[in-house]
Amino acid sequence: MMNTKTTLQSDDMRPRIVWGIVLIAVGLLVLFLFAFSTEAGQVTRFGLNEAKADAFVIPDLVLPSQATTYAMALVLIAVGAFQMARGVKSNSALVTVLAFCFVMAFLVWAARDKSFSLVGMLSSSFVRATPIALAALCGVISERAGVTNIGIEGTMLFAAQVSVIVGTTTGSLWLALLSAILTGGLIAALHAFLVIKFKVDQIISGTAVNILGAGTTSFISSRFLEKNIDALNNSGTFPAISIPLLSKIPVLGPVLFDNTPIVYLTMILVVILHIVLFYTPWGLRTRAVGEHPKAADTLGVNVFLTRYVNVIVGGMFAGIGGAYFTIGSVGRFDEIMTAGKGFIGLAAMIFGKWTPIGAYTSSLIFGFADSLQVKLQILQVGIPPEFLLMAPYIVTMIVLTGVVGKAVAPAADGVAYEK
Repeated sequence: MMNTKTTLQSDDMRPRIVWGIVLIAVGLLVLFLFAFSTEAGQVTRFGLNEAKADAFVIPDLVLPSQATTYAMALVLIAVGAFQMARGVKSNSALVTVLAFCFVMAFLVWAARDKSFSLVGMLSSSFVRATPIALAALCGVISERAGVTNIGIEGTMLFAAQVSVIVGTTTGSLWLALLSAILTGGLIAALHAFLVIKFKVDQIISGTAVNILGAGTTSFISSRFLEKNIDALNNSGTFPAISIPLLSKIPVLGPVLFDNTPIVYLTMILVVILHIVLFYTPWGLRTRAVGEHPKAADTLGVNVFLTRYVNVIVGGMFAGIGGAYFTIGSVGRFDEIMTAGKGFIGLAAMIFGKWTPIGAYTSSLIFGFADSLQVKLQILQVGIPPEFLLMAPYIVTMIVLTGVVGKAVAPAADGVAYEK
């Protein structure tokens, strides 16, 4: 009994010590890389106003570079020492402290004696998180019903290409958005038909959708779109819409309330999906089908219909995500322009523990990493741009390794149901 108790205590202490060592090591890294290379008297100016925004102007945030980097390093070392001595129960809190202190120290060091638009980067983070969030929502609603859909990348490519063609030929961006939604639903219906009706392996089916999407859209692009840019590949983009009064709020106004319709639509869909999943009978049936389809079937729930509807609706979300790349961003289609955002969306879904709000919050982290690498290239911090471009994907790998905590998928996720 004594040996068992000692073993359990040892198992409890091991992650506490590991976390403490990691925090202290990162603190020392911040000290040597950033604090020691910052000179006394240098300051970092964070811009809190956007030039094109109509928000009320407030003073910029000016920080002493050396003192701030030292402070971030000391906070990390102190929290690490406390973690080893007493322990903090929440891994999420430790990750938050670790990420905030490291990123803050890095930004202060990178922008020393320069001006850095903090509001601009935050606004860009929300925009760049949009396709990732829509891909994550597609994964959430599909996997909550027990169907794994890794074909989001291919679905987004199809929707992106169809939307730009429809937008160019009709001159209507709203028709283009509708066509993207319908295209996403159609591709998802194909995936659902294969995995529900014929019980094809869900991973293989999703992979096939990705290969089909990449190959088909690349062929159409090189054969038709590149030769007829003005006629087929020049849709234009949605303009940003400022919400009256709210857009005038300092910092929050330009970030949240001065965006394109697709960004607003994404925020609305997150709220709607959260309510539907956790506060409606349909959401209860969906979660039951994803956890224990046989029990749900016994109680009269149509398992097949529930899965079909959820997968198709998820595909519509991915269709909106695909439209973001063309009519919501650059106004034209380029080959493989989704650049892995569908897969990053799946990582955000896992990080968010299969919940809409969690998935969206996680997407913001990936969007921030993507925006950060762009801003750092502008600052010319001396880091090769190839390494900066890796930032979003490095964050993805960190999340998928389980460093931030274990996430448990719905029990019947990926399992074909036989009545």
